Amino acid sequence: MRVHVADHPLITHKLTVLRDERTPSPTFRSLVGELMTLLAYEATRNVRVTPREIRTPVTTTTGVAIAEPRPLVVPILRAGLGMLEGMTALVPTAEVGFLGMARNEVTLEPTTYAERLPDDLSDRQCFVLDPMLATGGSLSGAMQFLFDRGAVDVTAICLLGTPEGLERVERDMEGRDVTIVLGALDERLNEHGFIVPGLGDAGDRLYGTVGD
Repeated sequence: MRVHVADHPLITHKLTVLRDERTPSPTFRSLVGELMTLLAYEATRNVRVTPREIRTPVTTTTGVAIAEPRPLVVPILRAGLGMLEGMTALVPTAEVGFLGMARNEVTLEPTTYAERLPDDLSDRQCFVLDPMLATGGSLSGAMQFLFDRGAVDVTAICLLGTPEGLERVERDMEGRDVTIVLGALDERLNEHGFIVPGLGDAGDRLYGTVGD
């Protein structure tokens, strides 16, 4: 498993604003999109390309184009939706699928409640979007779902991660072609399974809470 923690002052600055509990939801959403584009630049470094001949105003030359089959971007609902626009801004030709996963707050284990993905992901590069790599259960579950359908490599893009989460994913995905790109690696999980120092519940801060 490859892990890349982005080390750029713009990313650190934007994360600082995201962490601040006073940051309102509209600003939070905007910053998540901006951060996602910066992180997606790192995450797509090894995206597959194919040669393409073009004509410039001066001569002909050979460049590259993103190869077929196109990359598949998979936000984990609901918080991953806040990252989608930033990703597709950078890779507009990518296809988009969805996974709905929820964490049981007692067992901290994930359950899948919805999916909208191609049945066959053979030879596909997949990019999973999930703001928080906390316990690692949801991300491992999402990755396994994609590999079970034939994906050849999976890259996860997360705003924050923890050592515990990375350890869980590495253990669960042993032998798989997995990359994780993080905006920051935080200290630890607390007794409730939340990232410390973290930024709170990303879904609530993106979209607000829903009452009973």
